[in-house]
This record gives sequence, C-alpha cells and structure tokens, in this order.
Amino acid sequence: MTSSDPTSLPDPWQPLHELLAAMDAEIEQVYVARGIEGVRPRFAYPLIRLAHTGPLTIRELAESLDRSHSAISQTITAMRKEGLVTSEPGPDARTRRIDLTERGRSLVPFLEAEWRATHSTVAELDAEIPHALTTVVEELRRALERRSMRQRILDHLVEPPR
Repeated sequence: MTSSDPTSLPDPWQPLHELLAAMDAEIEQVYVARGIEGVRPRFAYPLIRLAHTGPLTIRELAESLDRSHSAISQTITAMRKEGLVTSEPGPDARTRRIDLTERGRSLVPFLEAEWRATHSTVAELDAEIPHALTTVVEELRRALERRSMRQRILDHLVEPPR
C-alpha cells in the first residue's frame, strides 16, 4: 500500500461524466413531456437505425453504430424491457435478430426530429463557447493518435517496488 490514497484526489473525468449525464437527463425530460415513458436517449440511435435497415443481429447493429457488442447488447436488453424491440433467433443458434415493435416504430419519427434538434443544439453550444466541444474532442483524438492514452499513462506510471 502507498502512503496516500490516490482516489482522495478529485476525479478529473467527473465533471464531464456529470455534464453528459445531465444533458441526457434533459433529453429524457423532453421525451417525458411528450408522454414518452421508459425511453432513454441512448435508445434513439439504435431505434432510428433499425427503422432504416430492418432487422439486424446485435453484431450487425453494433458495427453499424460503431459501438461495442457488449454496449449494444445491454441497450437491446433495456429496450426489450420497454417493449421497443423484439429479439428472435438469427440465422444460426448463436445470433439474435433485433427488430422494432409497433411501439418502437411509432416513436421513430419523433426520435428523428429530436436527433436533428439535438444536433442543432450542439452546434449552437459550440458557437456559444470559446472552445467548441466538437473541435476539442477532435483535437484530443488527434493528440491520442500521436501518442496513445496507454503510452501517456505508462510514461507517468511509477510502479511500486515488488
């Protein structure tokens, strides 16, 4: 054990996590105000995609959204509980095909409108702040391409003696 607890220092990611959670909560409030219960903002992307592609396996959906299989699998489980999607056996025993229920399909026009409104809101916010978040994210991505997060951590890592 080291002399001090490193978790006693403020988590530098916490403000970003809190901001993203607060923005998602406000998007969810838009849904609730429209009488849409049980739908989370993270459901919009897969629901819209399924409306445009038709049934997909979890792997196909994850790839089309550039998300991990695990993340999409968890999202599908939550959407199934809310009656938004169905899950049927796929072409082989290991896969499941995901499709929209009537409820899921009925929400897509509103979700597409909310998606567009959210994109406009992000552009508005980018114009309102001194450092556009979309630009900062892209600059961070490029910096991490030059030298990865892993390498940067290893450069700072001082391992305890064994």
